[in-house]
Amino acid sequence: MTGVSVFGWSALTSAGMATSAATASLPRPDAPVAPGTGGLFTESLPSPRGHVVPGFDIRARLGRKGTSTYDRATGLAVVCCEDALGAAELFADADRGRVGVVLGTTIGSFRSTSDFSRETLVQEKPYLVNPMLFPNTVMNGAAGQVAIRHGLRGVNATVAGGALGFLNAVRYAEMVLAGGYADVMLAGAVEEFSAHRAWAAHLTGTTAEVPLGEAAAVFVLSAPQPPAWVGAAPVADLVTATGFGPGGTGARALLACARRALDRAGVAPSDVTAVLTGEADEAGQDEYLAVAGLLRHRPRRVAAKRLLGECDAASSAAALAVWLADPEPAGPALLTARNADGAVAVAVVRRCADAGTGDR
Repeated sequence: MTGVSVFGWSALTSAGMATSAATASLPRPDAPVAPGTGGLFTESLPSPRGHVVPGFDIRARLGRKGTSTYDRATGLAVVCCEDALGAAELFADADRGRVGVVLGTTIGSFRSTSDFSRETLVQEKPYLVNPMLFPNTVMNGAAGQVAIRHGLRGVNATVAGGALGFLNAVRYAEMVLAGGYADVMLAGAVEEFSAHRAWAAHLTGTTAEVPLGEAAAVFVLSAPQPPAWVGAAPVADLVTATGFGPGGTGARALLACARRALDRAGVAPSDVTAVLTGEADEAGQDEYLAVAGLLRHRPRRVAAKRLLGECDAASSAAALAVWLADPEPAGPALLTARNADGAVAVAVVRRCADAGTGDR
């Protein structure tokens, strides 16, 4: 199987924190988030409910030093990467100059960008804004803080891909590793819950089927034979393919992506046992039906958004975490994503135990 292997992972979702089967696969109902309902946010919200990471407190987790300027997205990313690195068991002699980071997002922290822009309008001239908050306004702020916090000096990138954010990040990591620019890549995605994002989603109608959610999920990727300073055994293999289907050709493009990914992975369509889709509405099966036609059977459909809410760029990453946390996954799975503009992506995911490679 070509592609990359996963040597450790972590997820922060409304189901809690997970690096194993402990909690990630447990569904949680959407919780109160609005004022007056015991919620987390003081601002007015379009809906009193949403999916948020329960009890998340960056200072309680990492302390006050260096975290005073973190926004919520940065905090989620830093903690998630720390846990993923721990799961991968990097030894003390790890060459952190060969460890990189790539995170998927939609537009970064909408809240940080909006609040900083507002400060330039309401503060007294000459616009006395806090310069320490400026790094949060650029979409690669979270990935940069991850590298700073954990001393990772390899390739550092952020991919703005909307629903395709995570799979684009994995594809980017694949190319970096294949080109020899890094030995290990942390690939994941993060989206925070905020009043700004909630209102944007409400006004554009993008969360009509499920409440808004937030999540961070990160996977430590390397070649099947990793550097000697990676102590963990591989837990899964990933192979990706991307494409574009403008107009009404999205389903055909998704099918072509699935075919290429399966061919690269050396996985027969009949062996696929689950499709992890980005569909939120139970009745909407555009992604599922497109690939089911190729598979010529109807494998189990896993729609993580029904459990975790609309997490945008982090939805696919959270779906992968849910699947990896399943104590009894049977056979390979397809992870699919699709944007309204026609961009599509597919990943073939196979637990190493399923492939007989758990002892590599």
